[in-house]
Amino acid sequence: MRGFLASSIGVATAAALALPLALSTPALAAPSGGAAAPVAPAGSTESLPLAPLGPAADRSPGVPGMSASPRLPETQGLPPREVKRFSLVGVVWDDASTELFGRVQVRTRAVATGTWSDWQDVEIRNSEHAPDLGTAESGTGRVRGSTAPLWVGDSDGVEVRVQAEPGAPAARAAARLPSGLRIELVDPGASDPVTVIDAKNGASGTSDEPDGDDKGDVEALPGMSMETAESSSANVPLAPLGAMEIAALNKADSTADAVLASDGTLSAAARPYIGPRPRIVTRLGWGADESLREPGFIYTSTVKAAFVHHSASGNNYTCKDAPKVLRSLYRYHVVSSGWRDIGYNFAVDKCGTVYEGRAGGVAKAVQGAHTMGFNTDSMGIAVIGTYSTTAPPAAAVKAVAQLTAWKLGLFNRDPRAKTTLKSGGGNKFAKGTNVQLNVISGHRDGFATECPGKLLYGQLPPTRTSSAKLQGRP
Repeated sequence: MRGFLASSIGVATAAALALPLALSTPALAAPSGGAAAPVAPAGSTESLPLAPLGPAADRSPGVPGMSASPRLPETQGLPPREVKRFSLVGVVWDDASTELFGRVQVRTRAVATGTWSDWQDVEIRNSEHAPDLGTAESGTGRVRGSTAPLWVGDSDGVEVRVQAEPGAPAARAAARLPSGLRIELVDPGASDPVTVIDAKNGASGTSDEPDGDDKGDVEALPGMSMETAESSSANVPLAPLGAMEIAALNKADSTADAVLASDGTLSAAARPYIGPRPRIVTRLGWGADESLREPGFIYTSTVKAAFVHHSASGNNYTCKDAPKVLRSLYRYHVVSSGWRDIGYNFAVDKCGTVYEGRAGGVAKAVQGAHTMGFNTDSMGIAVIGTYSTTAPPAAAVKAVAQLTAWKLGLFNRDPRAKTTLKSGGGNKFAKGTNVQLNVISGHRDGFATECPGKLLYGQLPPTRTSSAKLQGRP
């Protein structure tokens, strides 16, 4: 792997050198009158320890929040309780290398109606979405084991039970459940924009980001934190500093992105095979609190493959709520799971809107934490939702084809082809194994997992064809 930590000044310098090669995107209009006072960081996480539950036979059937079920001594959880408002839940534990064998379920109380939901299963993930072993990100001591997150909507009550699977490995001393089990209750917060003024050209835009400490050498716009300026500058010149979105480009103009991604060395042969750039909502656009992530960015040598995922967070969200879901996923990955940033490089909602994921620049080879063992020289795209038994919306599938046609085209990759990646270690391929994979693969191709769900995985063959067609390949 050729990975390196890029300083914020380096990102800004590279962007400035490439500026004449790309089309500029005008700043979004905003009310005039100067910069408003920054808002407080959006969102919060309440982390509650789980405790052994009494025998299930002693619990009262028919009582809201209670249920009668067979006696299960190896069960931890929380009885029903009122908590701070939250919209997403997940369970974490101390040691990311320890696997959870069992079943995780939650019930929640809706703020709007005061009614309790039925029991909902939370998908168990054992390291499949995680930084690669032996990397700086996995070695911080902060990475924890975690389930998939589940979006439950605006709630103020929760009940949890985690049941050990009969016959699970008994290597742990006192119980077969991992130690340090906690329920994470994530509030995505509001995203009240503040006005920022582009001091260079007088244009104004909006920023969802709070003020903060100076962590770099990038010059921030008034009302913008240095962390936000660092993240936003990574997308210059595709969009100006402070942009809420990166505009779509036609196929011809998308070659400018390839020049930026290849440091000005794009071969003439690659240019015909770049798909039109889709509209991309930036981290600023979906309201990322940049103070949560680690500063700087980590890049790999190239992008040889795209791994498609589903977030497994459920389908109970509207498209207008997708930024809230994304803020919650980001907070869960960083605060609860201990990663440096959100794991995915891009996200796609059910209406087909594409969102920037991990910071570092949408046209660049940013290393993610999406497919354990294959995060080097790849990118991860998460379709928000769960698509094991629910068919993915056509708009989302189309967006994946558009995004891969553009991004893989920047690195001269044919979406219908095969590529070889070296495994960093996982439950399917030993570390150091050279593995031949489709250029557009599902998560399950690199790791033994159900992700991206049976029905989304079934859409990958036509997606490869559509992506290649968008690139203009014969």
